[in-house]
Amino acid sequence: MRNQRAKAVNTLSTTIRTAAPASAVTAGLIAVLVGVTSSAAIVFTAARAAGADAREVASWMLALGVGMGVTCIGLSLRYRAPVITAWSTPGAALLVSGLHGVTMAQAVGAFLVSAALIVLSGLTGWFERIMGRIPVPLAAGLLAGVLVQFGTGLFRSMNDHFAVVFALFATYLLGRRLLPRYAIVLALAVGVAVAAGQGSLRPGLVHFALAEPVFTAPAFSWQVIVSVALPLFVVTMASQNLPGVAVLRGDGYGRVPVSPLITWTGTTNLLLAPFGCFGLNLAAITAAICTGREAHEDSDRRYLAGVWAGLFYLCVGVFGGTVSSLLTALPTALILGIAGLGLLGTIANSLSSALSDETFREAAVVTFLATASGVTLLGIGSAFWGLLAGALTLLVTRGLRRAP
Repeated sequence: MRNQRAKAVNTLSTTIRTAAPASAVTAGLIAVLVGVTSSAAIVFTAARAAGADAREVASWMLALGVGMGVTCIGLSLRYRAPVITAWSTPGAALLVSGLHGVTMAQAVGAFLVSAALIVLSGLTGWFERIMGRIPVPLAAGLLAGVLVQFGTGLFRSMNDHFAVVFALFATYLLGRRLLPRYAIVLALAVGVAVAAGQGSLRPGLVHFALAEPVFTAPAFSWQVIVSVALPLFVVTMASQNLPGVAVLRGDGYGRVPVSPLITWTGTTNLLLAPFGCFGLNLAAITAAICTGREAHEDSDRRYLAGVWAGLFYLCVGVFGGTVSSLLTALPTALILGIAGLGLLGTIANSLSSALSDETFREAAVVTFLATASGVTLLGIGSAFWGLLAGALTLLVTRGLRRAP
């Protein structure tokens, strides 16, 4: 009897070590923590920009969490590679300015159009060809222009809440030096502690709640499609899926086919859009946590990190009501500060990419400035006009240089 028990215990222990190695579970958890803490505030702000109430914000979190969880688990198991998906953080930042004055139904319509374009790109193999038409510096300038308000917001918020935001910033810098993988999490923890000490934290608003799906029937407006759906599609593909593919290939997973990944993330996005899923894509920063040696010494076993990340994302989605109430309890300065810190790396990379090629530098700067200006013409937001201004600059200046 003892031998049977011992054998059963050994079998269970072996199964756990095989299915849940500590390094893979930790990598998946860190990827989710970094992804959520660094950008959930932006998603929350984007939902509020569309007029979402508390139930609808929770529904957004549920749809995004389920979408990321299902795609992480399914694609990682299918291709035996750590395929990590994420919500489009730059896309959420774009929505913050693009959804003002837009109804929730029109926002959902834009989500559907963007997702349909992503599915079409994956099914037809247009991804590489379409994105090849847009010079990378211009796409990077567009992204930097969209995100710059969050970077400057980090420091603007010091005017009225210096102690909280400076504590965030100082902790982040120390974390980047000593524990770079945990810098955002540490900064958030210190910011919450300082806010609590000042009395600006509102713990009474936090409540345990399961998220419930809220269906919104879509409405389609050509102005919203042009100013929101198309820029969301471009930003998601150029600034999220491209780096996501680069991370997979850079860590030795070039065997994973790209088109099916794009197709499945787009399809999942399409199905969940009426519940608030605005953009799913391949992750880059959080994916790098799961594709490296820290996730597992054996590269063939790192797909388990993707599976565990998916499980943790499902938890985030199911408890979306709790997440949204937690964000409501945090002071606005803390949310703006952590969002700015979470986007510092993306802004830096975007500016570097935008200015790296002298041939496209001027056009990229024009794209950046026009997008950052927030100009709105004919009801169409600055992201579209920024890209158009950059393309026009490129066309004219390069054409003139080619002339004798």
